[in-house]
Amino acid sequence: MNSTSRFGTRAKAYAAFRPSYPPSAIDAVLQGLGPPLELTIADIGAGTGISARLFAQRGARVIAIEPNAKMRDAAEPYQGMEWREGTGECTGLPDDSVDVAVACQAFHWFATARALAELARIARRRAAILQYERDERDAFTRGYGDIVRSYATDDTEALRADAIEIFARFPNATVRRSEHPSVQRLDRESLLGRASSASYLPASGPAADRMRADLRGLFDRHARGGYVELTMVTYAMVADW
Repeated sequence: MNSTSRFGTRAKAYAAFRPSYPPSAIDAVLQGLGPPLELTIADIGAGTGISARLFAQRGARVIAIEPNAKMRDAAEPYQGMEWREGTGECTGLPDDSVDVAVACQAFHWFATARALAELARIARRRAAILQYERDERDAFTRGYGDIVRSYATDDTEALRADAIEIFARFPNATVRRSEHPSVQRLDRESLLGRASSASYLPASGPAADRMRADLRGLFDRHARGGYVELTMVTYAMVADW
């Protein structure tokens, strides 16, 4: 499936059930750049605006670039944000038009030399990615990961691992990496919604029914007070030139 269209049927679930990013990860992207009120940030592959809102909340002007119209339509309007259609390899932005070009949980869809060149072309000072992964040292999170791996319909998780290594070799830049832990607290329906937002998990049919049954069983084994906690770490990769 084309990466620019694969979330079309999952946009509402993505907006409702995907986690946010820890404040320290946003700090890592902005570190050393001066007052956010003076910054313009391009959020590439902005999805439904989860990360773009966090940068706008800091006071930055944010240009959210997203190729999927349904994802853009599922985003809530927020002051300081504007939406444009575009891709990681063709943003449509002028040369040196933003201070930072960032991709949050999206770079693996366009982790190519052409995309790196596009980020360097449009950003005056910095490119960055934020990417969260499960911390499976936690028993519930490991169980969730086991279910995801059992039902995955493609190699998206391997693409994410490769994307971090590709960004680490950003041409003509100094790259630093930091890690930022977080927890997503989920009730039963939110756990099912979290899984339904993943484009590489089945959405309907017998496999989806079995997956949801497995998730309910996992929830019942681990819930405390009606909730489980998915432990995660967000990797911040920042390239400066």
